Amino acid sequence: MTMASWVQALLAWYQQHRRTFPWREERPDPYAVWVAEIMLQQTRTETVRPYFERWMTRFPSIASVAQADPQEVLALWEGLGYYRRALLLWEAARQVMERFGGHLPQDPQELESLPGIGPYTARAIASIAYGKDVAVVDGNVKRILARLFAIEAPIDRPSGERQIWTLAQEHLPAGQAATYNQALMDLGATICLPRRPRCEECPLRPWCQAYLSGNPTQWPRRTPKKKIPHYTVVAGVVRRGPKVLLAQRPKGGLLGGLWEFPGGKVEPGESLEAALERELWEELAIRVKAGAVLGTFRHAYSHFRITLHALCAQLLEGEPYPREGQKVAWVPLEDLETYPMGKVDRLIAQRIRRESRLCAESR
Repeated sequence: MTMASWVQALLAWYQQHRRTFPWREERPDPYAVWVAEIMLQQTRTETVRPYFERWMTRFPSIASVAQADPQEVLALWEGLGYYRRALLLWEAARQVMERFGGHLPQDPQELESLPGIGPYTARAIASIAYGKDVAVVDGNVKRILARLFAIEAPIDRPSGERQIWTLAQEHLPAGQAATYNQALMDLGATICLPRRPRCEECPLRPWCQAYLSGNPTQWPRRTPKKKIPHYTVVAGVVRRGPKVLLAQRPKGGLLGGLWEFPGGKVEPGESLEAALERELWEELAIRVKAGAVLGTFRHAYSHFRITLHALCAQLLEGEPYPREGQKVAWVPLEDLETYPMGKVDRLIAQRIRRESRLCAESR
């Protein structure tokens, strides 16, 4: 099949403008490509680079990940978000050692059989690390092809996604999948931007139907977004002398395996104090008296937002134990850094370490 003119222009542009990353090499290491692709899921490239470098220093091989304690894996991932990715990467490394003799498979279907690797990541590894002729479709590629071909179907619906995948595969130049896929990713990240596309610098401008329409930001089409829910949440700082109470979140859910200051959602009509006292009884079977608010924190997750109020809490009755099976621990303030946490809990931990008398009246 003759290479389309726009593909030729894309590849020529990439040779001049390709971005450099520690996971991009002439002969890419499949393991490095895998780690990078997992980290890059829903995370900006600039954020990923230092995490990738630290990860590869500590875990230079698949075997080193497979042998690691999952708490160390989470600690190294802390701040990168979407923590389930880290645990799935750890579990997948164990399966690679057991099922594939320590070698990451080349076949996309075999790659998809590993935890945490979906169609996109499997194709990215197969094409970039192994040169397989398979197209890769991420948000950048969707946006470029939707604009280039003025696709009317919403790209977040099955019909639109099928069109994008078909076009991406149909135009893939044989033997150049790695270059083609990465060129589309780079073009979307630097030129074909979501809100302010730099059309005057785009090598695909002569063929782009969205640009020729005069209003390129009308594409890609999407279904209207639902309103993102917001929750008010409380967390308790319970002290026992120089130690503070932490609870480990259940493995399978949001922030699974991370440690937190225990608490939960505030019910309608409930005060912050009443909510904290109820939650700690329901979760850890302890009676506490809620005290002063030591901080309010706002954070957005992928599908909801929270406002979290951290309160001092005095232990009145009971010895904490996890009703839902997660662990609890009384942790010395100086050891808090060794417990992997989400962003908000880390901010709370940092504050009580700086101001060691906070909530110290609790017993």
